[in-house]
Amino acid sequence: MSTAPAARPGQDRRVLVVEDDPTVAEVVTDYLTRAGYRTVHAADGHSALELARRTDPHLVVLDLMLPGLDGLEVCRRLRAADGPPVPVVMLTARGDEAERILGLESGADDYVTKPFSPRELVLRVTSVLRRAEAAAPTAPPAVLRTGALTVDPTARRAERAGRDLALTVREFDLLLFFLRHPGQVFSRQDLLRQVWGWEFGETSTVTVHVRRLREKVEDDPAAPRLISTVWSAGYRFDPVAVEAVQP
Repeated sequence: MSTAPAARPGQDRRVLVVEDDPTVAEVVTDYLTRAGYRTVHAADGHSALELARRTDPHLVVLDLMLPGLDGLEVCRRLRAADGPPVPVVMLTARGDEAERILGLESGADDYVTKPFSPRELVLRVTSVLRRAEAAAPTAPPAVLRTGALTVDPTARRAERAGRDLALTVREFDLLLFFLRHPGQVFSRQDLLRQVWGWEFGETSTVTVHVRRLREKVEDDPAAPRLISTVWSAGYRFDPVAVEAVQP
């Protein structure tokens, strides 16, 4: 295997690596450590949840197949925990689309398929963290409202009819993007590029996130009125009106 990349200063974020294969765990933690991250390792699902509680990681790299609790259940429990959701990058089997979709549906923000390039994994971790921990601008962006929805970009908080929405990092980013571009049609590839920051990737990732977002913001997800499907083109956000309110 090639030499791990040189350290990247200034990151210094805690990453919990949950992987039962000691060789894979060593490679992942080595690359992340050399990239400037502080890593902690768990080899099973129960240990992962305990370490997440004690160490409060900024991100979790989570294998899908684990002894005890599998990665899907660990991800669900992390999502159900109090406090802001921790970003999750899931490791899945190569070519198994069903596993990737299950991972995304359980709340994972991104996935990397095995066997994977450690450099690619570091880039994915960095990309997810950059979006999750984007520094607030000097002038706070406006709070966006449409109908029963309120989205606060600075607090990264979304409400529907006064109740908090439990959104993953990517779901929040996708909803905010839609609110900022009402009435415009975007293909799945457009959304993959502009919301995920990927030039290449599985567009089924977008499909899964749109479906999950509809389940949280639509009155009837089976007959969506906010996030419309434009056949052969993509998706369009159709609010009654978007109001921007300065905080």
